[in-house]
Amino acid sequence: MVNTRRSKISRKTQNQNTPKTCLSVVEDSDQKPTESGALIGSNDDLLTEILIRLPVTSILGFKSVSKHWRLLLSQKHFTQRYDKLSKSPGFFASNKYVPFDVENPNTPPFRSLDPYFDRSGFDILQSCNGLLLCSPDLGPKGHIAAPKYYVFNPTTKQLATIPPLLGGLKVHKTIRFMGLAYHQTDCPHYKLVCIRFLECFGEFLELFQLQTYSSDTGKWKISVESFHAIKPAFFYQGVYWNGAVFWGPYYQNYLYFKLDVEQLQTLPLPVGLPSSQIIAMYFGESRGHLHLIVRNKYQDYSLHWNVYEMLSDHSGWFVKYQLQLDELPGAFPEVVSGYGYCDLHVIDVVRGEEEENTFLVLRTPEKFITYNVHDKSYKQIFSFSTYSYMDPSIFHRYTETLSSF
Repeated sequence: MVNTRRSKISRKTQNQNTPKTCLSVVEDSDQKPTESGALIGSNDDLLTEILIRLPVTSILGFKSVSKHWRLLLSQKHFTQRYDKLSKSPGFFASNKYVPFDVENPNTPPFRSLDPYFDRSGFDILQSCNGLLLCSPDLGPKGHIAAPKYYVFNPTTKQLATIPPLLGGLKVHKTIRFMGLAYHQTDCPHYKLVCIRFLECFGEFLELFQLQTYSSDTGKWKISVESFHAIKPAFFYQGVYWNGAVFWGPYYQNYLYFKLDVEQLQTLPLPVGLPSSQIIAMYFGESRGHLHLIVRNKYQDYSLHWNVYEMLSDHSGWFVKYQLQLDELPGAFPEVVSGYGYCDLHVIDVVRGEEEENTFLVLRTPEKFITYNVHDKSYKQIFSFSTYSYMDPSIFHRYTETLSSF
């Protein structure tokens, strides 16, 4: 049985920042190493099985215990195992952090992005499996400069600066999309995907180019010299999932880009939903599942929603959850607007480690709430002082990851 009493680290490895729950070689009240402590300290496999279950803040603190612990906790074998069990404890609304569990909120990963960059005023463009793609706010009016992009791990505070696109300063105004692709196992070297406008092509088409950047090579390259899209083309809320970057079906171009073969392919829609009749309410990934929520644009705002999940071969969708949210207006009257329609927006679909813990994050005109898809319980997690329009692009999930780049 593991001795869990408050322990003392040996003087050679003692550090004031070391968490008090440390399970290294411990000493009892007589300053004699216990057998259990010695066993744990000398057995990396057993030590890993214990540490893998601890909060990420403890893991980061334990790296200061000793050189051996730092090496063990930095090994790819450990970080990948830990990240498979990692949690998504909250999300960013612009640069503000909102925890999902208001009763037991975790420590915010940061109060502001500014201290980590070479200038103040940064926006989060995308979150992907624990990494953030960030860019500085636009400079003063009339200021001409190529935009800078950074990849940031808010858990470990590691930061990488992305080099400029091919083509230099003249191409920066042509960028229509910049997105991040990363996964601890199937895309361990993060990549950036950029779509830039080339020219109009006839009356109904536009011509684009696709460039990719790999952290493995540290270089940009042109992956798709040119491709056509129906005008007006919008590449909105790109999502990395299962080896590809997908763009939500918000407009009439339904595409995804497979990274391994560097090819654009057509994104299928759920069966029975004509593209001319749908409006996408949500498009995103969670725990290896790609989700889509749509509604019929010619019907009233309904609180009966289907949450679709994409098949692993990218060939189509199936209904994962059928939700009936009729009870929400009773608890949150602001959901029903003065015009009679429901003012309720989906921020995120968060799959739980256990299926019964899966929930939606919803926004009313006054609050953020969570809704459990299985027991139909709901909980307010944040309240706004005043109503303001919030673009869906400002919401980004926070996922803990120990992976380095």
